[in-house]
Amino acid sequence: MKKYLFIVLLFGIGFGQNSPIDFETGGHGSTWTWTVFENDINPPIEIVENPNISGINSSAFVAKFTALQVGQPWAGCESLHGSDIGTFSLNVNNSTVKIMVYKTVISDVGLKFVIPNNGSLGEIKVANTLINTWEELTFDFSNHIGLLEAIGIDQIVVFPDFNTAGRSQDNIIYFDNISFSSGTLSIDKKSEITPNSFLIRQNYPNPFNPTTQISYALPEDEVVTISIYDMSGRLVRTLLNGSQTAGYKSIQWNASNDRNELVSAGLYLYTIQAGEFRQTKKMVLLK
Repeated sequence: MKKYLFIVLLFGIGFGQNSPIDFETGGHGSTWTWTVFENDINPPIEIVENPNISGINSSAFVAKFTALQVGQPWAGCESLHGSDIGTFSLNVNNSTVKIMVYKTVISDVGLKFVIPNNGSLGEIKVANTLINTWEELTFDFSNHIGLLEAIGIDQIVVFPDFNTAGRSQDNIIYFDNISFSSGTLSIDKKSEITPNSFLIRQNYPNPFNPTTQISYALPEDEVVTISIYDMSGRLVRTLLNGSQTAGYKSIQWNASNDRNELVSAGLYLYTIQAGEFRQTKKMVLLK
């Protein structure tokens, strides 16, 4: 039974992100199944010639989205689940997302990521500041790292004209060059800030083989113990047992170099104990 469980997890949460997303011939995005929603008759995404190659975007082809006046403020387009963007998790290396837009109005642009069961942490919105020229917008998803809905992402959603005030006309928006890079707040930089509460994040990657990282937050100096158990409750490894100062922290577990014993593939629990705070999460080791 365990053998089949791990096969399902591997294919369901496996890793492989198709990016950057552009609309050149053979580029990621150009052959994707983009579905338009909440836009009245839902005119499809068009791949068209770049309306302005003299600015920061010299791409030959871009995506064209027509936000209808009668469409909903949150009208948008989404990639196909489990196919187009692949499957990936947000981490410190891909949590800053940039998109180029060419718009005739000032309004919010929204980006959202979705996991296979349609779970999402919601969209982040950034307004363009320029019209009739290309502008690159930056979205910071670093606060989503480690959360359940940021693990095993297999869909991206774009809201090109998120205008809650309503539209006075049909608005044409061009977008292109969606890229992923290191977060603006890495774990190391976060350690300079004091968090407001205790927190342990989902380990990343998960499933993993053989190394994974556990991130957590301490609002005050505390004696911290981080332990790993198997599903029978047997202690497998104590990763940490000592005093730590307040801040954002992380620790790695390399199952192939475990000092206690040879660790087999399976489902494990990891627990953090810091003063009165105690929390446990699950992780999967693949071999």
